[in-house]
Amino acid sequence: MSAILYHFEDFTPGRIFPLPERQVSAEEIVAFAAEFDPQPMHLDEAAGKASILGGLSASGWHTGSMFMRMMYDGWLSRSSSEGSPGIELMEWKKPVLAGDTLSGRSTVVASRVLRSRPGIGLVTFLHEVESQRREVVMKGENPIMMRLRSPDGVPA
Repeated sequence: MSAILYHFEDFTPGRIFPLPERQVSAEEIVAFAAEFDPQPMHLDEAAGKASILGGLSASGWHTGSMFMRMMYDGWLSRSSSEGSPGIELMEWKKPVLAGDTLSGRSTVVASRVLRSRPGIGLVTFLHEVESQRREVVMKGENPIMMRLRSPDGVPA
């Protein structure tokens, strides 16, 4: 586990946290699909090309999982995160195809201190994942609970 670099106070509206690049291989698309979403367009190149997706494509759930890892590696692992109460929006905008390189960003939309949980704030993020073609392939929005830096629960 990394040292905490980001507390609630660091997540000011408008701040952008970049997501690291991730290469998507045919092998990982097939492995994920075989385990969790065995639809033909996720298992076979020919079936993917015959579908509206245009090639062997990652399941939307696989895209969401890759995003989660990108977010963790990019900034979440160094934050005071206490988890998330859920996801408010998850859209799969374009297919993620074998050979794609993903990148993106998490942008702080809003933040507020929770009265019901002293020392915890709620930070809402808009996440966008793009392909190397600069097309948004996934968009999501969710709140994450973050510990405040100040031990008395008052923002510093």
